[in-house]
Amino acid sequence: MAAAAGATHVGLVAAMPSGPGPIAADRIAEIVGAVPTGVTAVLLTAHTDADSIIGHARTTGVTAVQIVGEVPADVRLSIKAAAGSIDILQVVHVGGPEALEQAQRAAVGSDFVLLDSGRPSALVPELGGTGRTHDWAVSAQIVSRLDVPVFLAGGLGPENVAEAIRTVRPAGVDLCSGIRDPAG
Repeated sequence: MAAAAGATHVGLVAAMPSGPGPIAADRIAEIVGAVPTGVTAVLLTAHTDADSIIGHARTTGVTAVQIVGEVPADVRLSIKAAAGSIDILQVVHVGGPEALEQAQRAAVGSDFVLLDSGRPSALVPELGGTGRTHDWAVSAQIVSRLDVPVFLAGGLGPENVAEAIRTVRPAGVDLCSGIRDPAG
């Protein structure tokens, strides 16, 4: 359904410390097998070391990983060295202007940077699926400063996605909680 609506990437959420919709690795692999040609299957992972991320990606058969927590550049570069065909989407949780420097660091070794509204330092880390927006002015500054494509996430839905696109000018948008029905 997402591909028919024009999605270029389909995110498959693995185990997370919080948030809706985690999918078991065997089910992710099954879904990956059904993803249409031309659509990138993305594993959303909370792992923070290269070996775990690479192993999980290989087990599930995805062609991209979205690293939802902050990791040093050497983790992304190690993934590229070991599995160069895997695209890396590094998430930056935009809490304020400090996200500008974090995004610049996140771009090193990444194919994409994804701006979201999580709270990784919360008692139970929130790494996505919060339904909250963040300061789009900061996101627009990030888009203008990075040399890699930037996706925008965080509280996007039918009522605000057009405004978000006009304001931020991202390469794409990531929709999750804003398009879920009450049953998920």
